This record gives sequence, C-alpha cells and structure tokens, in this order.
Amino acid sequence: MTPAVNIVRQARLEYQIHEYAHAVASESYGLEAAEKLGVSPQRVFKTLVVSLDNAFLAVAVVPVCAMLSLKAMARAAGAKKVVMAAQVDVERSTGYVLGGVSPLGQKKRLKTVIDTSARNHQTVYVSAGRRGLEIELAPDDLVQLVGGIFAEIGQPSA
Repeated sequence: MTPAVNIVRQARLEYQIHEYAHAVASESYGLEAAEKLGVSPQRVFKTLVVSLDNAFLAVAVVPVCAMLSLKAMARAAGAKKVVMAAQVDVERSTGYVLGGVSPLGQKKRLKTVIDTSARNHQTVYVSAGRRGLEIELAPDDLVQLVGGIFAEIGQPSA
C-alpha cells in the first residue's frame, strides 16, 4: 500500500479505498477519477503543490472541477506571492508522482489548505498516492490528518 493509505489505517478513521483503471493518456487525473468512480467532480479533490514567496512549499486541495485561486491561497497561507511548484520539487517533497500526489503521507509535511467546499460533503475523495487509487473520507478527518485548515481557495474553472 501507499504511505497515504497507511496514514489513514493507522489513524483508525472511517475510510474507503477506491481503485480504477487509469488511462495513460488522461488529460485530467481528477476528472478521470470522478468519471470512472461515478462520483460528482465536486467531491473529488486534487492535490496541488505551490511555492510560497519562492521560499516554502505548501499544499492546496481543491475540487477537480475548480481551479486554485493563487491570490486566495496566498491569503490563506500568509504569503505575498504564490506560484505553482516545479514538478521536480513536487515529487521530491511529497514522494509521489504527478497525478498521484496525495495530501496524506507526504515525505515532508507541508502547510495544507483545503477548499471550504469540502465541508459541503459527508465524504470527499483524494488521491491515495498512486494514479488510479483514491481514498474516500470525511473532510474533517482529512483536515485533522494533514494538520491543515479550511479556506476558500477554489474558483470556477474557465
């Protein structure tokens, strides 16, 4: 299993693991997960790693049908400037490959902000640390496990 799955198991929280056949040529890993699992895209959350003030990395967790508002993320994280982190930095700090980055079980624990829309659902889906593998759990359990906060950081996709 992945580090993300191990974290949830050790915490003895209610969760479910969902697996699906990942399409190699997928344009959006999150939307693919929602479609293949038959779940609303509002309940499937993607994990994005950003750079705060070009000094620190942080994690933003937003619905796959939304975009991250960099300005809102900066406010929530107490930074002046937020940009998307480079792929090499993401993979080095999390221990996961793009498309399979989980907010749980990362090599380095990063400041994590989860979009408040997660609270609109009894359970949400996040990557379990591998493409084609998702963890379903309560939003409050997710925020507790990552030591994160809720904030309005998502915006509708263009």
